[in-house]
Amino acid sequence: MVIGICGKSGCGKSTLANQIIELTNHSAVHLDIDQIGHQVLLLSKVKKELVKAFGESIFINQEVDRKRLGKITFHSKKEMAKLTDITWNYMQIEIDRFLSLHQDKIVILDWQLLSITKYFPMCDIKILLDIPYEIRKERAMKRDHITEEAFNLREQASISFREEEFDYVFKTNNINEIKGMVKSL
Repeated sequence: MVIGICGKSGCGKSTLANQIIELTNHSAVHLDIDQIGHQVLLLSKVKKELVKAFGESIFINQEVDRKRLGKITFHSKKEMAKLTDITWNYMQIEIDRFLSLHQDKIVILDWQLLSITKYFPMCDIKILLDIPYEIRKERAMKRDHITEEAFNLREQASISFREEEFDYVFKTNNINEIKGMVKSL
């Protein structure tokens, strides 16, 4: 079984995934696809392509500075498309590997962009977390140590969701309500 969780930055995707893992007595595994994206930025092939596309200014000590890269890509759909073109094939390899390794378990895929990938139709249960902007902003700023301006850049780069594509839409951030909803799943 594959459970897909979508939502904008700071909506609680990982928190929900952890609740599902707890309630399944750890028979579920969680893949935060953002983390795959971060790992891919460490690959030498990807770094070379990023230098060609964005220049040396996105590097500090030969490592990609995600904040610098984000300032470029979150401002422009064209620049975001370039980043995606560079990283997506490598990300798919890792996602496919994870799915293959865990065929016998409940797999939770967590990613804001999941609904526009080939993995979304594979999800047996599709969940959207539609939490209010102010709550998400506060969470993301605290979690990621970013400014309101940086959060707003993320927000501008976010995709929109169509609720009818999801089996469940959670609009609460109350942990007890979420636990109840997860139990009902």
